Amino acid sequence: MPFSALTVLGSTGSIGVSTLDIVARHPDRYSVVALTANQDVDGLFKQCQQFHPAYAVMVDADAAQQLDEKIRQTGLETTVLSGAEALVTVAGLEQVDMVMAAIVGAAGLLPAFEAARCGKRILLANKEALVMSGHLFMDQVRASNAELLPVDSEHNALFQCMPEDFLPGREKASGVEKILLTASGGPFRMLPLEQFELVTPEQACAHPNWDMGRKISVDSATMMNKGLEVIEACWLFGLEVSDVQVVLHPQSIIHSMVQYTDGSVLGELGLPDMRTPIAHAMAWPERITSGVGHLDLFSVARLDFQPADFERFPCLSLAYQAWQTGGTAATVMNAANEVAVQAFLDKNIRFTDIAPVIEKTLEQCGSDDVHAIDTLLQADATARLSASELVQQTERPVLL
Repeated sequence: MPFSALTVLGSTGSIGVSTLDIVARHPDRYSVVALTANQDVDGLFKQCQQFHPAYAVMVDADAAQQLDEKIRQTGLETTVLSGAEALVTVAGLEQVDMVMAAIVGAAGLLPAFEAARCGKRILLANKEALVMSGHLFMDQVRASNAELLPVDSEHNALFQCMPEDFLPGREKASGVEKILLTASGGPFRMLPLEQFELVTPEQACAHPNWDMGRKISVDSATMMNKGLEVIEACWLFGLEVSDVQVVLHPQSIIHSMVQYTDGSVLGELGLPDMRTPIAHAMAWPERITSGVGHLDLFSVARLDFQPADFERFPCLSLAYQAWQTGGTAATVMNAANEVAVQAFLDKNIRFTDIAPVIEKTLEQCGSDDVHAIDTLLQADATARLSASELVQQTERPVLL
């Protein structure tokens, strides 16, 4: 395998940290050119000390200044950049072979798009890039001959179970009938519906299987995360939503399955540790050690499955509807979700208010045809404004 130079977008988040763990295990294969974070000065500084990147980006200007002072005091030869435009710059650097796109939310769209434009190998953990930009992103990947490899555990599992010659972003693979997208069901899979209004951010962020950031943890609890993954799967694997079935699998051992026309169902099994799909995407088509232990089927003992309940998880239903509507609907949905989730985390609205804010935003904003990235950015901005107004109108503090 050739030596690869990386930019890690969102390096202080859980995906970024896991990516750098793989890099540290294989210094003969990987080097770090650029690391980026939003405001975590101490976290990014420690990473700079360990990996000596040429560039470090902090989106927040004050945080960038603090980091620059630390860098200069220690004599590291790392150039500190700031602002969202710097994310785009380091995603397209000539010396970079591979970009880990792990920035959460819409903020990751433009740098991921730049990585595609520059023909990089894109390790896609930021599902919002595909949810928002859809065919524009996939068209750019194909036009630039970029490599798009999914890092989400479910989509990476699906990729591993696809025919050997299949690449994400192409037409539906021959013989594939449907995919079974697994979901743990989050912390509230069995919670009585009447108790949902009492859910606190702390409870929503306590995922039973995975260690994730707060926003993604809430998305898992509402299953909007799975809704976004449905849309992502459609773009990656050339599917319609009718080809995607969400299956609740509380053990999170089977990460997803592909059903073939001959009756075969292929699944990928493993411990719930993101280093496995990250290592797979980084080394593909080879395999390297990830630091993840082997699955002991005897200790697992059983695997359970049940269909997803749209009444319990209305955000999942909204995602299916957004795909069917097309245009900017998924962009609007994603923006409204980010606003509503943050309002819930700030304890300004309740858990049960998240889906209604999204639904009303979709009604207010409608959907436009997408011909350029600017259309998406405008739809995103308009939806955020509408959702913020709806949050202010809704305001019902979380019950503690």
